[in-house]
Amino acid sequence: MKFRTTMLSALGSAVALALTVAAAPMASAADMIGNCELTGEKGSIPLTPAQAGQFTVEVSLPAPGWWNGDTPDTIKDGYEYCMAANIAHRAGLDKLVVVNVAWEALVAGQTKDFDLALSEISITADRKKVVDFSVPYFSSDIGVLVKKGTKVDETNIRDMRIGVQGATTGADFVDQKLKPNKPANVYPDQGSMFTALQAGQIDVAMTDTSIILAESGATNGALETVGQYATGETYGALYPKGSKNAATLDKIIQALIDDGTLKKLSAKYLAAAWGSDPTSVPYFKAGM
Repeated sequence: MKFRTTMLSALGSAVALALTVAAAPMASAADMIGNCELTGEKGSIPLTPAQAGQFTVEVSLPAPGWWNGDTPDTIKDGYEYCMAANIAHRAGLDKLVVVNVAWEALVAGQTKDFDLALSEISITADRKKVVDFSVPYFSSDIGVLVKKGTKVDETNIRDMRIGVQGATTGADFVDQKLKPNKPANVYPDQGSMFTALQAGQIDVAMTDTSIILAESGATNGALETVGQYATGETYGALYPKGSKNAATLDKIIQALIDDGTLKKLSAKYLAAAWGSDPTSVPYFKAGM
């Protein structure tokens, strides 16, 4: 693995990054995509896109912090949106098209006519059977989200009503590792899972810690992240199986990692959205 960032390095260093990490060479304001600052040389790593004249990126919304907005037309920034903008810039493309797709169809390789997907997608062996992945650009464990005041810890979580998003590593973790006393409630997307938690239909929502922190930060304290489980997950950009652009896109993403662009995006968008340091979230033991 050429690169593996931890949540500590991704967010714990945010303040230091703002003060000490030199940004990659900035493009002119006229070259901005959305509200994103573009780095590096435009067209320095060219590719032939899936659809002529545009860079097409798929995502499963909502994803606050990563994609700031509820619909493709309203999103102008966020970590993964600006990551996509910078990839398009270095590929020599001015037009970034965002397509919102169903999560299960995305990870099952059932979507088409796109260049890559960025949707906090964990790299797994099963998914690699139907899609390809980039070099990893972020890592995240499994977080525990509850309504404020709910008493949940590693000793009683198995007795709680747990909600998960279907076809996610969080759902697999709950079913195969945590093994609660009641079957988990399965939801088709993050939004419906979080709505169920707010409505009191479940006691706990579990998915990637990065996503959990973003949601708790967006609720002004109504929801809180009370724990997490170490899983060693890493996110990768998802490519259509056999993509001819895979090597080129890997080269661009690695360049964004190496020159500090992605670290800067983490400091700017994720720290603001999460509102807390992930290293302060206690780790639960699945074997309790």
